Amino acid sequence: MPPITPALWFDNNLAEAAEFYTSVFPNSSVEYINDVSATLVLDGHRFVGINGGPAFAFTEAVSFMVGCRDQDEVDFYWDRLVDGGEESRCGWLKDRFGLSWQIVPDRLLELMSDPNPARAQAAAQAMFGMRKIVIADLEAAVASV
Repeated sequence: MPPITPALWFDNNLAEAAEFYTSVFPNSSVEYINDVSATLVLDGHRFVGINGGPAFAFTEAVSFMVGCRDQDEVDFYWDRLVDGGEESRCGWLKDRFGLSWQIVPDRLLELMSDPNPARAQAAAQAMFGMRKIVIADLEAAVASV
């Protein structure tokens, strides 16, 4: 199968976006950039950016999920990506360019897959009340079941 590469449309701020994203994610670089387009690699994942102007805006219909090993990683990516953007719910945020991200600890997925439906439901309910996901709060909610 040929590679699938996300292409992102920016409002004439592609160079700023490329610099920002490559500063957030490890093992990242800008492979190519000019006034119209760029190719960047974010921790091994290739993206194309286009300086298309204000004709189209990002929506929550497309988001990128960052799977995090622990709370330190959640905090790291959340704090950097939300800077200049806005928090949403359930681990979602919009960055300063309007692109939506889901910052999801692996532990959330484990808890929501618990074979005990009451424990899985408790994890989901706890997540619904959060903006940034806090693993200790998820575990406390599940422990109370």
